[in-house]
Amino acid sequence: MDKQNVPELFGSMVFDDREMRARLSAKVYRSLRKTIDENAKLEASVADAVALEMRNWAVEKGATHFTHWFQPLTGITAEKHDSFITPSPDGGVIMEFSGKELIKGEPDASSFPSGGLRATFEARGYTAWDPTSYAFIKDHTLCIPTAFCSYSGDALDKKTPLLRSMQALDRQAKRILKLFGKDAKYVRTSVGPEQEYFLVDEQMFLKRPDLVYTGRTLFGAMPPKGQELDDHYFGVIKPRVTAFMEDLNEELWKLGILAKTEHNEVAPAQHELAPIYSTTNVATDHNQLTMEIMQKVARKHGMVCLLHEKPFAGVNGSGKHNNWSMATDTGMNLLSPGDTPYENAQFLVFLCAVIQAVDDYQDLLRLSVATAGNDHRLGANEAPPAIISVFLGDELTAILDAIKSDKPYYGKEKEVLKLGVSLLPDISRDTTDRNRTSPFAFTGNKFEFRSLGSSNSIACCNIMLNAAVAESLRQYADRLEQAQDFEAAIHDLIKETITKHERILFNGNGYSEEWVKEATEVRGLSNLKTTADAMPHLLDKKNKDMLIAHKVFTESELNSRCEIMLENYCKTVNIEGHTMVDMVRKNYLPAIEEYLGSLAKATSLMKSVSSKVQCNYEISTMERLSELTDGILTHVEALEAALSDLKKYDDIKATSEAVRDDVLPKMAELRKYVDEAEMLSSEQCWPFPSYGKLLFSVY
Repeated sequence: MDKQNVPELFGSMVFDDREMRARLSAKVYRSLRKTIDENAKLEASVADAVALEMRNWAVEKGATHFTHWFQPLTGITAEKHDSFITPSPDGGVIMEFSGKELIKGEPDASSFPSGGLRATFEARGYTAWDPTSYAFIKDHTLCIPTAFCSYSGDALDKKTPLLRSMQALDRQAKRILKLFGKDAKYVRTSVGPEQEYFLVDEQMFLKRPDLVYTGRTLFGAMPPKGQELDDHYFGVIKPRVTAFMEDLNEELWKLGILAKTEHNEVAPAQHELAPIYSTTNVATDHNQLTMEIMQKVARKHGMVCLLHEKPFAGVNGSGKHNNWSMATDTGMNLLSPGDTPYENAQFLVFLCAVIQAVDDYQDLLRLSVATAGNDHRLGANEAPPAIISVFLGDELTAILDAIKSDKPYYGKEKEVLKLGVSLLPDISRDTTDRNRTSPFAFTGNKFEFRSLGSSNSIACCNIMLNAAVAESLRQYADRLEQAQDFEAAIHDLIKETITKHERILFNGNGYSEEWVKEATEVRGLSNLKTTADAMPHLLDKKNKDMLIAHKVFTESELNSRCEIMLENYCKTVNIEGHTMVDMVRKNYLPAIEEYLGSLAKATSLMKSVSSKVQCNYEISTMERLSELTDGILTHVEALEAALSDLKKYDDIKATSEAVRDDVLPKMAELRKYVDEAEMLSSEQCWPFPSYGKLLFSVY
């Protein structure tokens, strides 16, 4: 890559606004922009004109096929490729692409998760173009971002509810802004998702069946050195990783993905990539692409990119921090304090809306990040606890406390800031520290939701966050629109909101046992530790009522998603359990027996040479390994029985509870015995690469 040519490289494989403005007629361009910016109806003639120029551009870039690129409920992306070729009368072909093909596709939906939304034989599904997310070229294929729905119109993807949630928030936020005398064309949420990941040597990876099948190590004793010295975090990036990052940046920049920051993370072999903010649905598309391209580029460098939340026990897992904010079409950040009391009143209304949303729908936010992988990470020292709380920082908390108690707030300069009805205090910008233990932290002009797992689609949490905030704003708008004294009503609204929802505010150490006790026993916050605990709350009446009222989901779509996510949890753990059984019976037990045989042979030989030879090491090791093999056999049989018992459950909720209460504990017990045996066995006889080799393989 020509390092001086990054501006020219950036977006070169994207049919973005620059290309549309240059290639489309002024009339077609204006009409398309109105569709993108104001959700206006897309005319058929406009679609045909866009399709023609999009095809011409794609062919010029070397594309031969097109695909409707969508995000089914598998958590990854999907695509079915069709070529541009159409037969011509002379026996040749011409390259064609119509407006109809652009805006609508019909992929087979039979093998995607539906959660009962359709019968298996009802195979037809539809994809619909999302014009707000630019088309791009990947592997000589024009990729058109789309929504995906069933024949009956039910959403079978993550994009459709996300777009609905964005519209819900847009409607309610504009109502609030209008009360402050501001007419916005739209209010959109923006996200900058920080992506953590591990890189391991490909040859080492291929020798670990657990990594190949499940994405995480199911066994493995800790090496002598892990992350204890904190010498990897922000350390010098090793040449092999640097080469990977350079190629990754180039591929991402071609696709218009605003990759900005890269560094070593805390654990050995762990790294992070952070982009600049994008509109939420675009950021979601870009993050899915980022994860795909990370894995593809890593293979080119002889490495494998691991996106599991906890690929290695005993060292930090990988998360994805969802930096979320709201802004108008003019660029006004609604979570940024203003320069006047009136602007600060507006800021505090939107701030309170978020606080109330997190408190009212803490269970929705928790379940939006719930997966089998993330259950291993939440609550550990590298991630926030499963308890959802909001961090505001000392100054902002003090301001809200002052408003709640109708007392003056004394700022840093000791000036008295009046808190009368018509005057709210000046608020300094970005006065908050970062609280790594907080799941939901205010960081100056945005909120950072830190509970997401590395492999999560960011669509899920942003759907719930957008919808919950839209509900708070709806309540506020209904109240303020009827107010006789607007300024007094704002003051009362803020005061009442803080009084009612202050239990969700916490600036302290989220890792402490004291907080867990206070949060659950004193404040009454929920502590949904696992996916099996969290996911059923999707169907709680208050949650269903809110999501349906804002037209984010239908009732049938909610039922389907609860079933799909619990089913995914059960299937994931089931695969892990069977992988453990397979590795133990085919590899670990035979390897330990072989080592025991070599020890026995050596002991016998030494004692035959001299009766004075004690063989303490050999005998004590054999005795303990023999005990461990007996324990391993007992626990692998117990795990096999627990996995078999899962078949007797007809209800997915009961199955998930059995996975949580029976299968996972038995997996943990089996691992203890195998990991101890690893520490007592010869490296030469051990069947798989150790943690030390995996974690330090790319150095």
